[in-house]
Amino acid sequence: MKLLMISGDRTVAAGKAGAFSETLKELHTHFERIDIICPKISGQQVRVLYGNVYLHPASGGLISQPSYILQKGRELHKTHRYDVMTVHEYPPFYNGIGARWLKKTTRIPAVLEIHHVIGWPKAASFFEYIGGVLSQMFLSSHCQAFDAVRVVNGATKKLLVEWGVPDTHIHTVPSFYLDHELIATSKNQLKTHDLVFCSRLVDNKGLLSVVDVLEMLPDVTLLIVGDGPLKKKAEDRAKKFGSRVTFTGWLPSQAAVLKKVTSGKIFIMNSVSEGGPRSALEAMALGLPVLTTRVGVMPDLIQDGVNGMFTDGTAADIAAKAKALLVDASRMQSIGKEAALVTQKFEKRTAVRAYADFLTSHARVSE
Repeated sequence: MKLLMISGDRTVAAGKAGAFSETLKELHTHFERIDIICPKISGQQVRVLYGNVYLHPASGGLISQPSYILQKGRELHKTHRYDVMTVHEYPPFYNGIGARWLKKTTRIPAVLEIHHVIGWPKAASFFEYIGGVLSQMFLSSHCQAFDAVRVVNGATKKLLVEWGVPDTHIHTVPSFYLDHELIATSKNQLKTHDLVFCSRLVDNKGLLSVVDVLEMLPDVTLLIVGDGPLKKKAEDRAKKFGSRVTFTGWLPSQAAVLKKVTSGKIFIMNSVSEGGPRSALEAMALGLPVLTTRVGVMPDLIQDGVNGMFTDGTAADIAAKAKALLVDASRMQSIGKEAALVTQKFEKRTAVRAYADFLTSHARVSE
């Protein structure tokens, strides 16, 4: 079975470890060959991972990406004859547009993957607002041009159904692959920070409000794991708190990320829109109590006050709830213990196998 994947992720092609590379580490065992078409990176060249995963970065910018997907996809399919294609989709929909052209000319069975809808339930910027409006206008008919749609949580399926995508066309297949062996070796680190935040540092993650929490909690420390375009602004915001805020930047491996996350007492997940997020699930698996907004898969998993706590995302609310936990060690421990139990169903090998089976089942149905 051969898989063609259309992705917007540049990190793996650029040689960076992360969630996508961890998924591919397991996914590659289920396919004879995986080819991934992705956007341009510096020093564009084909990169090979795990012996049978080939990454093909574009030679031009995003405006030409649909044409590149068509041209490169036809070239690769002529040689390798793919059994199924999967497409990671989000505004401005260049992946899906290119994949539709490719599907029309090659008839490769194709799955559209929507991990979350940008700007829903709330937009973090004008760009996200426009993305949300375009999604509502475009996705109903766009989804039906593919053999199936994969979503990763119930909220996204519900939204797409409201927009007119047939319920039977949408399949909920979680993408939260937790390496429990790695998690087990990362636990029980010395707690050097009160609060920990881990994410790509972009607008919709709510990072600036998390930094503002320290204004209300004068003795509390915060660890920020990750990198991204919002880092400089967050660093400037955090200067007045001195050594109470620590930025790690990009870390080289998942093991390094988990080690840092488990050095915190409470994990903060403050996104206004999400598909997962995986980082919060990893923190739960590590036994940390999680303060989270009601986005992504969180409403499907969290029992408020039992295995996590919901926040409205404001600095004041986060501060009040974090303070209540920090002065109650036994409650923190109880919530963290219950959180770890919930995440057992996201064991990496089982979850990736379910994803692979989903893709191959559509290849067989469509042949």
